[in-house]
Amino acid sequence: MTTAGPGALAGLRVVELGQLLAGPFCGQLLGDMGADVIKVEPPGAGDPMRVWGQGKEKVQWEVIGRNKRSVTCNLRIPEGQALARRLILAADVLVENFKPGTLEKWNLDPGQLLQEKPSLIVARMSGYGQTGPYSDRAGFGGIGEAMGGWRYIVGEPDRPPARMGISIGDTLCATYGTMGVLAALHHREKTGEGQVIDTALYEAVLQVMEGLVPEYDYNGYIRERSGSILPGVAPSNVYACKDGPFMIGANNDAIFARLARAMGRPELAQDPRYSTHLARGQHQAELDDLINAWTAELTVEEVDELMIAHSVPAGRVYTAKDMLADPHFAAREAIIEVETRKRGKVKMQNAFPKFSRTPSGVRYPAPATPGEDNRLIFGEVLGLDSVELDRLAGAGVI
Repeated sequence: MTTAGPGALAGLRVVELGQLLAGPFCGQLLGDMGADVIKVEPPGAGDPMRVWGQGKEKVQWEVIGRNKRSVTCNLRIPEGQALARRLILAADVLVENFKPGTLEKWNLDPGQLLQEKPSLIVARMSGYGQTGPYSDRAGFGGIGEAMGGWRYIVGEPDRPPARMGISIGDTLCATYGTMGVLAALHHREKTGEGQVIDTALYEAVLQVMEGLVPEYDYNGYIRERSGSILPGVAPSNVYACKDGPFMIGANNDAIFARLARAMGRPELAQDPRYSTHLARGQHQAELDDLINAWTAELTVEEVDELMIAHSVPAGRVYTAKDMLADPHFAAREAIIEVETRKRGKVKMQNAFPKFSRTPSGVRYPAPATPGEDNRLIFGEVLGLDSVELDRLAGAGVI
């Protein structure tokens, strides 16, 4: 357990349906901010995220399952659907990320739920959205990244599109879903009205693609893969030191002049090839070669000290090991240690952003087993007694 405060969303009850990443990450964000998140898992194995992650022990669940209480409910049978309906109607927010049409098939149509409880907020996350010709297609985060334009521009120019080492499409979709919930709560506070939030994976990716669409529409320019650089933005790259990589971002005239002084080459800031943003972009490759030749003679520590002394934005390229050893992470409690229910103490990222009055945090760890809170939640929220709960368990409903 941790000693985190109640959070800004204390008193808000969220029912989280769905599995894997987008819906559960939205639930994690809301839970981190204080919402009471009731995660509905299928009886048996539960959410597949329980066995996802890298390394011998799968601990990713400890992050995405934190600040949640788990109940089980078989949504494929009528009695399970009826139970879930009662739970949803006792909540403020429903979060789900099933394929469009699934809730409707399970007698949990959001339109009907809103008729029964007009203040309900329903956050729906899917590959292509709830409408449109592709809406009934299966969609994972990687597909959304491809359709939204992300995958095409990631990687080296002479190789096929690459991917990030995380499921960025899912987490972006979940983040926009969370923003939608917060905006809908503001609307509900003024009017009493709930609503449905329709968040598509590909649209969440599209939203962060900067000028990709208007650049093509207005200029006929198609962004291509450019490896570790942004074309025309220089210097901004990872450079090789004697003992490892180091990131420098000096793509501003004044900052580049400070970098040039740090390199012992102040004349570079006056050189017509490098003196302006446009000029540096036109000579990007040769400028990167020049900086690489300089960093190759120094250690990461030496370059880091010079960048700090000359106020140049720069930094080490961190692994998790580096993060755990860094004093800034420690000072801001960016990484915390959580006493989990199954694995003892596990270090993980804290809850962000930081609030001055209603701090977010980890109030309790991820549920160890699916349905471990069945008796508490179904008793507390729906008033079911132990006899009825035993019957539901025996019938395979929970």
